[in-house]
Amino acid sequence: MISFIRFSILFIVLVLLQVLALDNISFYGYATPYLYIYFIIKLPIGINRYFLTLLGFILGLTIDMFCNTPGIAAAATTCVAFFRRPVQGLFFQQEDFDSYIPSVSAFGGNFIKYAVVYVFIHHAILLSVESFSYFNITNLLLKILTSTVLTSLLIFAIDCFSSNKKKV
Repeated sequence: MISFIRFSILFIVLVLLQVLALDNISFYGYATPYLYIYFIIKLPIGINRYFLTLLGFILGLTIDMFCNTPGIAAAATTCVAFFRRPVQGLFFQQEDFDSYIPSVSAFGGNFIKYAVVYVFIHHAILLSVESFSYFNITNLLLKILTSTVLTSLLIFAIDCFSSNKKKV
């Protein structure tokens, strides 16, 4: 029950942060942080794949409703939520798939690699659907890379801060 409340609060905080602040940030027209993906990253490793896909869709649809984007975030978050387990399989051992919650303190470098790859996949889908064209591929790749770096840095900062706070 406590875990459900904690993840509900995380969902609400990330959606509000994205909608009210982060969507208005754009460094030189390229890097925009999409921090809401942190919600899917932080869900327990062993969560049911179909439930996770539903949560990804709800998260994306919520972002789309507030940002007036017609299904772009819903498509990206649903897709990455569905493929979360295979991506985790690249970085975590099978015995980690019980009930661990991914974090820097629990998995160290593997979490960092996992988060960067996962954020990159999300951003590649999100920004490709948003641009709806590969006419200017260098501009699209630059947006994907810079947004991935910015979002990943924010995720690591939040994750390190929250894990240090729990240790104290």
